[in-house]
This record gives sequence, structure tokens and C-alpha cells, in this order.
Amino acid sequence: MALDAKICGIGSSEAMDAALRYGARFIGLNFFPNSPRYVSFDAARALGARVPDGVVKVGVFVDPDDQTLRQAIDAAGLAMIQFHGLEDPQRVADVRQRFAVETMKVIRVAGPEDLAAVAEFEPVADWLMFDTKPPKGATRPGGNALAFDWRVLTGRTWRRPWMLSGGLDAENAVAAATMTGARCVDVSSGVESAPGVKDPAMIKAFLKALEGH
Repeated sequence: MALDAKICGIGSSEAMDAALRYGARFIGLNFFPNSPRYVSFDAARALGARVPDGVVKVGVFVDPDDQTLRQAIDAAGLAMIQFHGLEDPQRVADVRQRFAVETMKVIRVAGPEDLAAVAEFEPVADWLMFDTKPPKGATRPGGNALAFDWRVLTGRTWRRPWMLSGGLDAENAVAAATMTGARCVDVSSGVESAPGVKDPAMIKAFLKALEGH
């Protein structure tokens, strides 16, 4: 069984088409204004229209307000909200109920102690994502091309499905998934030629590397 993948921070039709052509199960549209991968509602509408049924459209947000969520969901037809900020469990639960979408909460990991947050979010989130805790002084909570020590996840199981993120690329994604037991991996900067610029050839290489694993 091939590993599932989410190609995150897509900002062009060429990148979207490559992600879809080579088998991404999830695509991510970034609505965080400080990110180089930010897309406007109009751009998200055009990109979202290219996505067929069966591929999950995920909106990436950092502490969003309800108006932003509603506009993004309506524009792109989002099926899942990825919370990448300091949202608490109640906020995740409220959004899931109010907007009738699936939710995914990002757990920022530097060491095993950070996994304690899982207990708070497992009851309210449909998915979890484990990503690298950003370094001090970072201007965004993810997409920093940094990996955490994957060994902290080895042998652990969760009640919710989850994704592995942080510093992944075509060369290390399979090894990371094997070490952690991940069945879905998330990539953003690892398939870019420059910050925010997705490379269709790198997307192809990443997705092809996952086949058969």
C-alpha cells in the first residue's frame, strides 16, 4: 500500500495539476497572510475548482476568525481545516460543529514532552499532524524546512489518523514514515525551488518515491 500524501501550500495551477496527476490524496491551500504560500480567496477558488472528488481540500490557518474561515470554505470548497496556531481544543470543536468540516490540529514537536498535547486534541480533532516546533524568532509556525527527531514517535499509536510533517522531501519521506509508522506524509518546502514556489518536477519525484511503501 502506497503512503498517502498531502501537498501543502499549492499556489499555481501547474503545481496543483502535478499533485493531482501523481496521486496526492490531500492538497493544502494556505490562508496565513504571513506565509510565502498564502493564497487569496479568488486564487483559492480557481485552484479548488481543479480538484476532483476524492481528493481532500485542506485549508491551512493560524488562529483564524470565523469570517475568514467562512470565506475560505465557500471559495475553495474546503473539506478540512488545518489549525496551525495556538487554537485550543474548544475552538477546534466549535469550528468542526459550526462549519460542518473535518478538522486537523497540528502538534508542534521538539521533544517527547510536546506529545502531551495529543490528549487534549484527540477528542475534538478528526486528524492530527506532527510538525516541527518552529525555532525562536521564526515568523511562521510551519514550512520552515526543519525536521524534528522522528524517533519520539516510534512505537506510538493514536486514536486519530495523523500526518507527519516537517523537513520532508523525496529523499527522506519513506525513511521518516518507516521510523514513525506514519501512513500519510505532508510536504511543502520540500517540493519547492524557492520559498512559496512549488516545482512540478519535485512534486512528481516526491509522490513517486512513496509508491509501494
